[in-house]
Amino acid sequence: MADIPSAERLRVIEVYASIQGESTFAGLPCVFVRLAGCNLRCTWCDSTWTFKGGEPRSIDDVVAEVAGFGIGLVEVTGGEPLVHRQAIPLMERLLAAGHTVLLETSGSRDIGPVPSGVHVILDLKPPDSGEERANLWANIPKLKPIDEVKFVLASRRDYEWARDVVAREGLAARCTVLFSVAFGHVAAADVVEWMLADKVPARFQVQMHKVIWPPEQRGV
Repeated sequence: MADIPSAERLRVIEVYASIQGESTFAGLPCVFVRLAGCNLRCTWCDSTWTFKGGEPRSIDDVVAEVAGFGIGLVEVTGGEPLVHRQAIPLMERLLAAGHTVLLETSGSRDIGPVPSGVHVILDLKPPDSGEERANLWANIPKLKPIDEVKFVLASRRDYEWARDVVAREGLAARCTVLFSVAFGHVAAADVVEWMLADKVPARFQVQMHKVIWPPEQRGV
């Protein structure tokens, strides 16, 4: 760690190739760069093992490993990647290398510094996540047409909250809106039925990787 300058140092949990399991990029081959650390503790979190640990690595080392997969699509994820100030130059260098870059972020950190070419996938936290208070609403005006807003729903209450936020904030006019279910908490068929009844201008999605592989499997 002492050999890597702090401005270049990331705590990396894993770098791996799989298919993109969520968002409008679902089904495409993708390289995932998973960074350690998160400032939230969502009740349904499926990656609590990312909260601590991680290997100290330089930005250039990570970019070189990503290039070795020969895949154009890259997602920077966590944990919460924006707890690393070095995540910004990481994304800048991935873009400069010609990658399409996705950022999966909780919505609790300022997306203003994120490079404009990055596709931000912004999670807004409904009540049953236990982290509704952490939503940084100042992020909404910063969303670009290429960005996406995701709601992970664990109940009817979460659904109604998300439906109302979409309408109140005019989210569908800003970018793509995604409704997803917290695995094992609410039936996907129920959420689809509610969306159809209310004519919600959002795209329903499932976590494709949890359908293909065991839900607890890592590195997929």
